[in-house]
Amino acid sequence: MQTESIDLLALQTNNMQNDIGVRGMTAALTPQFMQLAEQIINELIYTRIDDLPESALDILAWQFNVDWYVPDSDLTTKRQAINGALLVKKIQGTPAAVQRVVEIYFGDGEVEEWFDYGGSPFYFRVVTNNPRATGDQAALLIKAVNSVKNLRSRLESVIIQSVDNMDLYFGFALQMTDNLTLKQVV
Repeated sequence: MQTESIDLLALQTNNMQNDIGVRGMTAALTPQFMQLAEQIINELIYTRIDDLPESALDILAWQFNVDWYVPDSDLTTKRQAINGALLVKKIQGTPAAVQRVVEIYFGDGEVEEWFDYGGSPFYFRVVTNNPRATGDQAALLIKAVNSVKNLRSRLESVIIQSVDNMDLYFGFALQMTDNLTLKQVV
């Protein structure tokens, strides 16, 4: 149902539509309702995050108290960060929150805890195969991860795996020899 094109009289039952009082009331209320519907659409911010300008995203990040929001990020990353803000706030301090932030900043990646890879207790690492995950992008991720992880855990490393198709050449040589020992019999 579209709120900007609603007819209050059409919402009434047939019996009520024939009542002159109801007809008069709906005729009077419909313009007021339309004006209210227009104002509501302008106030819908959370559902229009993908349409908002960058400056509005920075304000929303402050308003939602998104600690892991990085203002230096690109526009797409900012939009994803604001969209995921409520979920990450609910699960902050868990590996799932760190995983979600990794997905926002790198697009893919996996959080490995210390017991999964044989590291020191309370350490974890991030493994990704995203080629953009170097330099500035990794610094943004580290800043964001440090704000959503629990306080006792430490980010040990960010591992960037690279998968490439390469030609592989094999070579081998075979040498067969026989040893013959001659002994003199006397």
